[in-house]
Amino acid sequence: MSLKGKRIGFGLTGSHCTYDIVFPEIEKLVDEGAEVIPIVTFTVKNTETRFGKGEDWIERIEKLTGHHVVDTIVKAEPLGPKLPLDCMVIAPMTGNSMSKMANALTDSPVLMAAKATMRNHRPVVLAISTNDALGLNGVNLMRLMAAKDIYFVPYGQDAPEKKPNSMVARMSMIRDTIVAAINGQQIQPVIVERFRDPETI
Repeated sequence: MSLKGKRIGFGLTGSHCTYDIVFPEIEKLVDEGAEVIPIVTFTVKNTETRFGKGEDWIERIEKLTGHHVVDTIVKAEPLGPKLPLDCMVIAPMTGNSMSKMANALTDSPVLMAAKATMRNHRPVVLAISTNDALGLNGVNLMRLMAAKDIYFVPYGQDAPEKKPNSMVARMSMIRDTIVAAINGQQIQPVIVERFRDPETI
């Protein structure tokens, strides 16, 4: 299945260390002919870290997709009723955003875009990056795993010897997960040996 002509919302949350492996996946979608709508949390937009400034990441994703970022809840809400997406992706998805989504809290543009998409029973694809997936956030992860219209990019422990509760998605599988999700299927297997992936070395 080709993604040419599909409207893909792409939400970024505040796992800053993951952006370098996420952006090439966005580029693949654009190169395939998908219309990628960038959506960011307030953290992405306003935070400066050792991985870069928020304004620089915003500039980069706008240049890559050819669209201005959706950076407010008001701008995100129409992605449900008026400007529907074929699929909404959140990559990376932090444990913070995951816990909010699992408990129906909608306090960021990315979560509003996901809620708006689910309103239309269109797929929402999550690519997690969280240090506590096997800790306190485990209950939220499993709640979302069981939810309708939500699909996961395969994920696994990224550094089990140092961070035994941490799990990160295999970002290179974002495109294939989107295709499966649009067809109503969860790509398998969901749990993989993420720490052995070349992208983590």
